[in-house]
Amino acid sequence: MSTALVPEARATTAAALPTFNNAQAWDARAMASSSEWIHHFSADELADIEAAIPHAKARGASLVHMTTADFPLPRLAPVLARLHDEVHSGRGFVLLRGFEAQRHTIEEAAIAFRGIGAYFGQAVSQNGKGHVLGHVKDLGLDYAAPTTRGYQTTAELKFHTDGGDSVALLCLRPARSGGKSRIASSTTVWNEIVRRRPDLAEVLQQPYYLSRWGEVGPGEKPWVASPLFTPWGGRMIAWFVASAINKGQDLPGVPKLTAQQREAMEWVNAIADEDGIRLDMEFRVGDMQIVSNHSIMHSRTEYEDWDRFEDKRHLLRLWLSSDRGPALPPHSTQAFQGPTASGRPNGINVPGVPLVAPLDAC
Repeated sequence: MSTALVPEARATTAAALPTFNNAQAWDARAMASSSEWIHHFSADELADIEAAIPHAKARGASLVHMTTADFPLPRLAPVLARLHDEVHSGRGFVLLRGFEAQRHTIEEAAIAFRGIGAYFGQAVSQNGKGHVLGHVKDLGLDYAAPTTRGYQTTAELKFHTDGGDSVALLCLRPARSGGKSRIASSTTVWNEIVRRRPDLAEVLQQPYYLSRWGEVGPGEKPWVASPLFTPWGGRMIAWFVASAINKGQDLPGVPKLTAQQREAMEWVNAIADEDGIRLDMEFRVGDMQIVSNHSIMHSRTEYEDWDRFEDKRHLLRLWLSSDRGPALPPHSTQAFQGPTASGRPNGINVPGVPLVAPLDAC
């Protein structure tokens, strides 16, 4: 769909729909001209991290269940508490820069990433294998296959959200070329759709059917129904995974998308990809990006990778659920992920599959 979107007259009026003027509704031009969303670790903060890695190892801390007590950061912890609130109650994202990942083994880098992640929430499973530590790496899989996830390929990823309250990435190795990270405020996207096409904004609040990628237990449906945008608690809560919706069309029991539903999805991605709404960032080795799934959509450009598997683009990933996350509509947990013990989104849990944190991409 062309990004030259032309408003059309419809019976629905924008006045009948909520819009939001809050910290989540940011302008990409302002963000691109600012560095306030990048936190450069100070020498003291890096010393905290370097000391916490052997502490966690000596303590026998589990990558699956690691807590802040396993990874003490006396000088960095107050900074991370402030950044946690920025992710969940403010603009919705932060980039942490300066960790020297190349100086560490993958186990040590994973411990540091997992330890810092613990300050942003509880790590939850990202797939049907129970992985709380994910690997974003090309495995040579066909993205068109029903159960292939985009992070296992070099393909361009359209704008989407992930599971948990937030998603975190650590760059271990960049691609040969491409693979640029892109984010957009889903609140700003919503506001623009209300302004230009309020009829489609109404459609986005209707149930859509999303594939569960075959990651289900016995007797569970292979799909879930959910609205994509829900006003809740004075803000907009978004859950948008177009690839899961499209793959869900082939599942038994799933109604076919209407023309309006397809058009609404196209508008979401097209507006998110517009100059002034989309914020691009290049990942450097050691960069850690944390974004709220409820107010930020993220994407990635297609990339060209290195020939040797060990040299290929490699990011570690966490899905994190936080007790201090925003108020959520019931379907955010009940429809798909289920709740954690504290009622937050609980990732992809297949009954009988234990949580694990593999150090190899698989």
